[in-house]
Amino acid sequence: MPGDVEMKEQPAPSNSVTSTGPSTLQHLKEIASLIETGTYTREIRRIVRAVRLTIALRKKLTASVISAFMTYALTHGSEVHTRLSSYIPKDDEHEMEVDTATSAVQSPSKHSLPELEIYSYLLVLIFLIDQKRYNEAKVCASAGIARLKNLNRRTLDVLTSKLYFYYSLSYELTSDLAEIRGNLLALHRIATLRHDELGQETLLNLLLRNYLHYNLYDQAEKLRSKAPRFEAHSNQQFCRYLFYLGKIRTIQLEYTDAKESLLQAARKAPIAALGFRIQCTKWAVIVRLLLGEIPERTVFMQKGMEKALRPYFELTNAVRIGDLELFRTVAEKFSSTFSSDRTNNLIVRLRHNVIRTGLRNISISYSRISLADVAKKLRLDSANPVADAESIVAKAIRDGAIDATLDHANGWMVSKETGDIYSTNEPQIAFNSRIAFCLNMHNEAVRALRYPPNSNKEKESAEKRRERQQQEQELAKHIAEEDDDEF
Repeated sequence: MPGDVEMKEQPAPSNSVTSTGPSTLQHLKEIASLIETGTYTREIRRIVRAVRLTIALRKKLTASVISAFMTYALTHGSEVHTRLSSYIPKDDEHEMEVDTATSAVQSPSKHSLPELEIYSYLLVLIFLIDQKRYNEAKVCASAGIARLKNLNRRTLDVLTSKLYFYYSLSYELTSDLAEIRGNLLALHRIATLRHDELGQETLLNLLLRNYLHYNLYDQAEKLRSKAPRFEAHSNQQFCRYLFYLGKIRTIQLEYTDAKESLLQAARKAPIAALGFRIQCTKWAVIVRLLLGEIPERTVFMQKGMEKALRPYFELTNAVRIGDLELFRTVAEKFSSTFSSDRTNNLIVRLRHNVIRTGLRNISISYSRISLADVAKKLRLDSANPVADAESIVAKAIRDGAIDATLDHANGWMVSKETGDIYSTNEPQIAFNSRIAFCLNMHNEAVRALRYPPNSNKEKESAEKRRERQQQEQELAKHIAEEDDDEF
C-alpha cells in the first residue's frame, strides 16, 4: 500500500508542468502542418479539418501556448508577429520559456504562408474573446480584416469566413454592431468579385444578423432578395440563413414560408448546437400558433429544452384552450422571457387566435348560444362586449374559422351540424403537404452531396483531345446534313 501511494505521487509534479502546455502546442503544430499541406495541394478539406480541430482545442489555449505557436509559425520580429504578440499577456514567463525552447528545438524553420498568418490572427482573436477582452479583440479583428483585403487565395476562404464571424462577434459583444455594417457590405462586395462563395454566405448572414439586431427587417429583406442565391456550401451558414429568413418571413406575415424555414433550420442544426435549436423551436412554436396549429407536446419535451420552452408551453396551452384571461396571465408572467427572445410583438398578434380558438370550441359545444354568453365565455373586457362578440363571430364566419350563422333578431349564434371531414378535400391537402415535404427533403439531400476531387484521374493528352474534338465535329456535321435533308 505505501509503495502504491508513492508511485502515484511521484510522476505528478513533473507532468503538471509539461503535460498541458506542450501537448496543446504539439496539437497546434500538427494543425499548422495540416494547413500547409492543404495549401500546397489545394485541398480545402484539410483546412476545414484544421479549423475543426482548433475549435476542439479552444478551452486549452493559454497565453504561453499561443506565444510559443506564433514563434513557431511566424518569423520572429516580423510585423505580424510583433502585432499579435502585443495582444498576448506576459503573465506566465516560466511556462512560456519552456514552450518556446521546445518549439525552437522541434522546428527551427519558419513559415511565411498567408494561411498560417491568418490562422494566427484567428487563434489570437478566439483567445481574446474567451478571456473577455473584447476591446482588444476588436482591434485584433480589424487588423486581420485589413490584412485579408490584400490577399486573394481560395485556400484562405475557410479561415477568412471564421475571421469574419469573430470580427462581427467582437463588435456585437461590445454593442457596437452598427459601426461595422458598412465594412461588412464592402467585404461582401469584395468576396463577390473574388468568387469567394463561402465568404459571401458568411457575410450575408452577418449582415442579416446586423440588420435584425436593430429590427431593420425591410433592409434585411432587400439585401437578401438582391444577394446571390444561397448555395449552402456550409451547413452551419445554411442553418443560420434559414433562421434569419424565418424571422423575416414571420414579421412580414408570411407564416407558411416562415414555418418551413424555421423547422428546416432546427432539423438541419447539429445536435450540439442546443441554444440555436431552442431559438428556432421558440419561433417555430409562435409561427405555428399564428397559423392556427397546436404544436405537439413532444416538441416541448425534447432533451435539454424543457426548461427553456416552459413559457411557450404554457402559452400554447392558453391558446389551445382559448382562454383569453389565461393568455393574459401567461403573457404577463413571462414578459421578461418574451422580451429577451424578441417575440413580444408576435405574442400580441396571438390574442386574435386565442379568441378564434375559444369561439371554435364554443361552436362545437353548442348548437345555439346567445352572443352575451359568447362574450362571457370569451371573457371580453370591452365597454360593449355583446357588440364585440357579434363582430368577432361575423368575422370568424366570413374567414371560414367556424361553420355557423348569426341570428341578429334573437342575438344568437347558430352552429351548423358537423359533417364528415373525409368528404372534403382536407385529407388530400394534408397528404399533398406531406408528399411535398418528403420530396423537398430528398432534393436537398441530393444537392448536399459532396465528392472528393478525383486527383488520381489521368489527364487527357493533347492527341486524345484532338481526336475527340475531331469526332465531335464530324458528328455535328453529320447531324446538320441530316437536318438539311429533312427540310
